[in-house]
Amino acid sequence: MASLPSLSYISATDLIRLRPSSKLAIVDVRDEGLRSDLGHIAGSWNFERDNFSEKLPALMGKLEGQEAVVLHCGKSQHSGPACANKLVEHLATLLSKKEIEAAPQVYILEKGFTGWASAGFPVCTCGEAFCEGC
Repeated sequence: MASLPSLSYISATDLIRLRPSSKLAIVDVRDEGLRSDLGHIAGSWNFERDNFSEKLPALMGKLEGQEAVVLHCGKSQHSGPACANKLVEHLATLLSKKEIEAAPQVYILEKGFTGWASAGFPVCTCGEAFCEGC
């Protein structure tokens, strides 16, 4: 039987270390306007919090083959953790129905985009929903 998906926090520093060697997706749940105005983590995908539940099937399609997924909002205090919990619940349902064989590790980025940018890590302003990594 496949193990249940787990949820934990990851620091920006640990994400930078993990990123090059992993099959890792970064999901930004902020509104498109904030993502465009403030920038986003290079290589991240935008799945807005307002319609996150409805977009879960599309997200699942993009997560195929990924070992981990990191979700965040501005500070990862509300929307990021709420969406991460929805994803974990969705993954658990898919596992129980045997619709997937394994679930990626789910993380919440500590301090969100604000913490990432404040630490001086790469920020992109391309405005694309599925950033290629600028």
